[in-house]
Formats: sequence, structure tokens, C-alpha cells
Amino acid sequence: MAKIYSSHDNLSLEQIEIFENENNIKLTEQYINFLLIWNGGKVIPNLFMISNEQGPSVLNVFYGIGNMYDNLTDFIEIMDERLPVGFIPIGDDPSGNVICLGTKEPYYDKIYFWDHEQEPEDPDDMSNMYFLANSINEFLDNLYEGTEE
Repeated sequence: MAKIYSSHDNLSLEQIEIFENENNIKLTEQYINFLLIWNGGKVIPNLFMISNEQGPSVLNVFYGIGNMYDNLTDFIEIMDERLPVGFIPIGDDPSGNVICLGTKEPYYDKIYFWDHEQEPEDPDDMSNMYFLANSINEFLDNLYEGTEE
């Protein structure tokens, strides 16, 4: 199981509900629980497989809610009109690619990788989106450590 460190101030359900209302988003139950426990942060191990063709990437940070550098609201605004409808950014890798959470069906609760180097002109074109996991918990369980060569 992944260990999260450098997490942010604890949140209440009320703060999450305010966030959802302000951003017109319905977060998933597992992601709400993640925010209540960790509210973002860095993780060990932090490697994940994008796809057989793309290979692995490194999870840099999970965004949190509140007054912090890695503020979820700021990244939602930055990625507005760049991500397909029904996705929000919840973290990133060191190269500027984004880990996304599906907030609408048929992608609700699913975790995807958004590759900025393949960004299409039409944000609803999902050709640069790669499925990673069915939920935040599955994504965390799939993280692994690199091997020394």
C-alpha cells in the first residue's frame, strides 16, 4: 500500500461540499475519503504504468483543497477547457502531465492519465487519455517502486 507524506491540513465534509458546490462537481466517495484522510500530498512508491506503449511515469503530487501551492481549485481552473468534460485534475507527474478523476458517467470514479504532449485541439477528444485504474484506491494500490539496475 502506498504511503502519503507532506499532506495538507485536514478537511471536513462541509469544506468538501463547499468545494463541490463552488466548482459544480460531484466527487466520488473514494476520492472524498482520500481527501478527508490525506488532502493531497506526495506518495511512496510513486511509479505507475501508463500503458505498454507509453511505459511508466512518476506521480509528483496529489492536489489538495485549501490554501496551498498544489491547490485543486487552481489546477481545475488551469485545465478548464483542456480536459474532456467530466474529468478533473487530481495530481501530476514532473513533466506536466495530469492524473485525472472521472466525475461523470461513463468515467465516474475512474483514474486516467492525460498526456500534454498529445493534447488534441478538441478537449473532448480522448486520444491523449490513458486509463489507469477504476478508482483512487486501485490507483494507489498499483503504484510501485523502481528497480535498481
